[in-house]
Amino acid sequence: MKSLVKRVSATRYRIKKCRICHSEDLHEFLSLGTMPIPNGFISKNELSRQEFYFPLKACVCKKCWLVQLTHVIPADIMFKNYLYIPSTSSTVVSHFNNFADAVVIDFNLKSDDLVVDIGSNDGTLLSAFQKKGIKVLGVDPAENIVKVANKAGIPTKCAFFNELEAEMLRREYGEAKVISGTNVIAHIDNLHDLVLGVKQLLSDDGVFIMEAPYLSDLIERNEFDTIYHEHLSYFSVRPLVKLFEMYGLKIIDIQKQKIHGGSIRVFATKKESTLNVHPRVQKFVIEEQAKGLCETQTYDEFTVRVKRLKSDLLKFLKSLRKEDKSVAAYGAAAKGNVLLNYYKLGTEEIDFIVDSISYKQGKFTPGTHIPIFPESQLLKKMPDYTLILAWNFAEEIIEKNKKYQDAGGRFIIPVPYLKVI
Repeated sequence: MKSLVKRVSATRYRIKKCRICHSEDLHEFLSLGTMPIPNGFISKNELSRQEFYFPLKACVCKKCWLVQLTHVIPADIMFKNYLYIPSTSSTVVSHFNNFADAVVIDFNLKSDDLVVDIGSNDGTLLSAFQKKGIKVLGVDPAENIVKVANKAGIPTKCAFFNELEAEMLRREYGEAKVISGTNVIAHIDNLHDLVLGVKQLLSDDGVFIMEAPYLSDLIERNEFDTIYHEHLSYFSVRPLVKLFEMYGLKIIDIQKQKIHGGSIRVFATKKESTLNVHPRVQKFVIEEQAKGLCETQTYDEFTVRVKRLKSDLLKFLKSLRKEDKSVAAYGAAAKGNVLLNYYKLGTEEIDFIVDSISYKQGKFTPGTHIPIFPESQLLKKMPDYTLILAWNFAEEIIEKNKKYQDAGGRFIIPVPYLKVI
């Protein structure tokens, strides 16, 4: 039985001002239509229930050039029961281990220093610090994930991070030498409250370290499916410099990272900190200007390329069906659900999806209702082609599925352009 669809009014949850500078001069450039929340996986007995569809559009502020969603869905709808688990990816685990190694050395962390991780999830990053004898504390609003972290011995508080929460944490645990936020700052609507919270909790000689997908990479590599309801902001350096300066903080360094299709690691301290500002910061700002990130034309051209990507994949899948080829997908990721819903791909085009996360197995994708199986089903069912929805982990996925390829299976990578392996 097909589920009922309830489309939320386009005026509801719509923003009127830029999240950073509050300008109303916003240029809309990409509409992915309406779709359910991408991590809203459903069980079999929920297939006949009503699903809520929300607008998914992006705009850019013509004053500070922050790219952001035009509609903001309340955080408690999206994050109270969360289904992304970083520890299931060897790529992410390795990345976090290297992160912790570098931070401990570069900032000379001692056993009595406190590291606080915002959006700490199951504690994968904090575990790497904990193994080095550093005190850790996680803050995450997802009740199901917080239970997992605490059970694993990572002290984690179930809460949204903001100025008020930071004040309570400081009173209870003391100030933090390091505050981190990896792939979570873009999820936060009130960035001003976030930065006030960081300033409240951070020690005078401490450092705030955030990682987020880099807007420049998103645009250059056509990573449209990174745009979804959870990701409210898409960061370049220029608007971040402005945001931190508003509250007496300064960006002292920026480092490019390969993770998640291209990310930036941003280091910020209190303005009075003795840590010097690296020349890379200004270099990033200059390069962004040269790449056209402060021009609306750049974003309009991106939209044209996204539409072409959609057309290319749909034509290819249609040709495979004509040849009676079977097609599955790999990775029930949020970005994958954006692609499936935007392309309108369902069980007629994709037979099933495999995923490593047990929470998702046995469920169905939001909107498109494709069944999700364990990874072992890929070899058992042997589809002719497998569409890698979690393309940011394509190398890892292909590496651990050599037997599938050796048996004749082929992989399809949809971003940054259609590629068959």
